[in-house]
Amino acid sequence: MTTSDAPLPIAKIAERLGLSNHDIEPYGHYAAKLSFDIQSRSKPLGKYIGITAINPTPFGEGKTVVSIGLAMGLCRRGKNGAVTLRQPSLAPIFGIKGGGAGGGRSRVIPSEDINLHFTGDLHAVAAANNLLAAMLDNHCARQLSPIVESADITWRRAIDISDKGLAYIRTGLNHVPMAPERDTGFDLTAASEVMSILSLAADLHDLRHRLGKIIVTSPHANQMVSADDIGAAGAMAVLLRKALQPNLVQTIENTPAFVHAGPFGNISHGNSSIIADKMALRLADYVVTESGFGSDLGAEKLFNMKCRQAGIAPAAEVLVCTVRALKYHSGRFEVRPGRPLPDGLLREDLEALKLGAANLIGHLENLRQYGIPIVVAINQFPSDCESELQLIERIAKEAGATRVARVTCFSRGGDGAVELADAVIDASAEPSHFQPLYPLDIPYAEKLATVAKRVYGAADIALSSAAQQLLESFGQRGFEGLPVIIAKTQYSLSHDPKLLGRPTGFTLPIQDVRLAAGAGFVLAMTEGITLMPGLPKIPAAKQMDLLPDGTIKGLKME
Repeated sequence: MTTSDAPLPIAKIAERLGLSNHDIEPYGHYAAKLSFDIQSRSKPLGKYIGITAINPTPFGEGKTVVSIGLAMGLCRRGKNGAVTLRQPSLAPIFGIKGGGAGGGRSRVIPSEDINLHFTGDLHAVAAANNLLAAMLDNHCARQLSPIVESADITWRRAIDISDKGLAYIRTGLNHVPMAPERDTGFDLTAASEVMSILSLAADLHDLRHRLGKIIVTSPHANQMVSADDIGAAGAMAVLLRKALQPNLVQTIENTPAFVHAGPFGNISHGNSSIIADKMALRLADYVVTESGFGSDLGAEKLFNMKCRQAGIAPAAEVLVCTVRALKYHSGRFEVRPGRPLPDGLLREDLEALKLGAANLIGHLENLRQYGIPIVVAINQFPSDCESELQLIERIAKEAGATRVARVTCFSRGGDGAVELADAVIDASAEPSHFQPLYPLDIPYAEKLATVAKRVYGAADIALSSAAQQLLESFGQRGFEGLPVIIAKTQYSLSHDPKLLGRPTGFTLPIQDVRLAAGAGFVLAMTEGITLMPGLPKIPAAKQMDLLPDGTIKGLKME
């Protein structure tokens, strides 16, 4: 097995999966688009292993690193492993968090290409989204049939850069006949409904169908108008036809990696595409898939929406934690983006660790509700003390973890994830009794309350009057039976990033809801959430440059 940084030609990676040159469309030497036919092969499905985490520090806790490392560790154990990941958005890359290709000895390559533009899928999503906005404004201004009033338009534009100044804008200011003057704005591409559709569509036919169902006007309008009604969905599908094909790359140890779609976990559903997962499951014995942020965000949406739509049941779930994040959840340390971690967080402190471990226990309680085996992965850092690691192991086992394993794949690659691979192999051999938390035929308010109470620890929810009216109107308009997605902070189990550990008894405030009819869910936004993040005081982009030989300087990985 290759353990150097040298990538293999992508045809060799495809060959390891049993694919021929006819199954791939190379994008350069080390990436390829995959044929849609792959997911319909008759080979038995592999085991589906989810990766989630506790609530992180603002720096992240290496969940992508662990996902990649686990896939490599499974290969070290002689298993045919693969990993499915989301495509990185440019917003965190130029902001503060960095890229999404992993880091150290546990990353996917070519890392720079994956983090910057890659195969252009995210740009295609933004283009399709904005084409609909342009055609809708033109349709409205020209008073075409069906008549659309500018005040009823709810469709927003999208961009893959954190540009807070575009969150709320007024368009059509020159009063030309092709665009009405109206208030609107931009959302991040990762938060757009088109991105969600890309990640949830089963094939090209389903993609076209879902795009046509996008609703672009308020449910309070005389008529709810769709993308098909204004004739935009066909052209949108044309823009997205290549973007729907999953991308095949490799890890630093030449393990196959599927990188496709990029919805954020805190403002969207936070999971890679269904089509990539299904292809991987036809080609590998174990498929490791990462969900955005914690079990309260990406994993909750994986279980209650994505698995339900895809008809896939996870064999096990891995919960990633770190010593430093658990001590942070004690509330004794101040961590600010862009600044080094405080020294106290990096020294042995068993008391702080015990207090913060309430967050780990809360996430374990959440995951156990789904009826699947749970493995806790402790992602080790050089500053960790043996006594702290042993304490986490004991707490995790007492809280119901099926297995607990330490991980050092950042520095050791697949070798540093062999212990985790063994734990996952054992856990996934146990019976899985997977089931979502709520049925689809109950009212939306009840679904939201179920997630808030059983996952976040809330006592109840508080719907704004506007949100309540919108939920009622969705049902009246025939849009019933959809799962719900809640957009909230990733730094707390609650909606308030200052509530660390395992908060309980609070009321979850929901200020707004949106119907994503094409994607097939209702999006609820908690108080203070925005779908267009801003840049920090010192963006990571300031440290980047291009050297004369073409080398990229200052591009931060995970």
